Amino acid sequence: MTVFASTDSTQGSTIALGGRAAVGTASERQSGPDILRSMAILLVMLVHLPLNATPNALVSIREYAWLGVDVFFVLSGYLIGTQLFKEITRTGTVDFRAFYLRRAFRIFPAFFVVLALYAAFPILRDAPTMQPISKFATFTVNLGFDPREGNAFSQAWTLAVEEQFYLLLPLLIFLLYRRVRTSWVLTLATMLTVVGIVLRYVIWDAQIGGLVSEGQFRPAFATYLRELYYPTYTRLDGLLFGVVLAAARFFKPEVCRRYLAPKATLPLGLALVIAALLCFTSRGPLGGAGVFPVFQAHLGTVAGFPLISGGIALLFCAMLDLERSLSRWTPPGTALIATLSYSLYLTHKSVFHVLRLVIGEQHLQGTFGFIAYWTTSFIVAAILWFCVERTFLRLRDWVLSKTQ
Repeated sequence: MTVFASTDSTQGSTIALGGRAAVGTASERQSGPDILRSMAILLVMLVHLPLNATPNALVSIREYAWLGVDVFFVLSGYLIGTQLFKEITRTGTVDFRAFYLRRAFRIFPAFFVVLALYAAFPILRDAPTMQPISKFATFTVNLGFDPREGNAFSQAWTLAVEEQFYLLLPLLIFLLYRRVRTSWVLTLATMLTVVGIVLRYVIWDAQIGGLVSEGQFRPAFATYLRELYYPTYTRLDGLLFGVVLAAARFFKPEVCRRYLAPKATLPLGLALVIAALLCFTSRGPLGGAGVFPVFQAHLGTVAGFPLISGGIALLFCAMLDLERSLSRWTPPGTALIATLSYSLYLTHKSVFHVLRLVIGEQHLQGTFGFIAYWTTSFIVAAILWFCVERTFLRLRDWVLSKTQ
């Protein structure tokens, strides 16, 4: 989860997983992004929460909580895209050095602190085995990631997707700006979406469909994760839809006001999300393949990701337009959860694991287990944010101020 976008100031709030800013004043925050970001990290944490500590009311939600990652991808694409569009419109170019410097200060410090702890203290690992440290350090862990060969710190795959995507996005925007028409950009985005659909279809048929048909669900699921769920080239939908939404709102605001008003985007976005969930089986494309028809698992894998990403992007668009109303109805604690979301994302699985070792899983069941897991996760995340994230965000602003 990103994984992902940040403003240029430590007081901003327009962030996603890997790009959170420090807590600002209420007037400086955007309620829509904060609500979605908070919801996304809570969903990600819920899907990793032990089932015996999950309240009955949340069990059905837990089955689809994996979509929190897709929410993060859309948010990240929008926020980073908007940042780059503002810069290139104002200056006529992209400051690659400043962009990558901001990304490095935002992502690297907390990530490498947690990675160092995983490497130095195996007891902290949430799974017995782990992918090579070099793959985490180079943000390539999502490529060829077979959970059967090491699953500790697995949530880092989303950071790898984002870092690879943002390695190329500034260059792509620089090359396309004022050189191609809007229609060509939309055509390119459509082509990339179609390529993703076709690619997932081919990979499913070649490597996964046969295993599912034979009832070999465990190896099928591991292959699905390695070949379809983790790789960047099959998971660009959310980031792509986020960037397209940013471009539409930034360069074509009059078109958005006319055709993408909340009265249209809310019902359409909700319909797309529901359609995507109907495509997927329980807990994801393979979770219920033994109960649901195989074609349903296939349909979810091939078409579900663009549907869910498009739906989230439309709902997010509506929330941006309804910012004034949302700011009056934002649930308490939303800004805090959004601020801590990156630290929560990095640490929650290890916290769950260590808490089981310290207290004993038999004592972490029901309501007590639920409260203990979440309380401990937020305490650890707050420490990481205060000691590492905030410090390096301030250092980033100081460095950038000296280089401008």
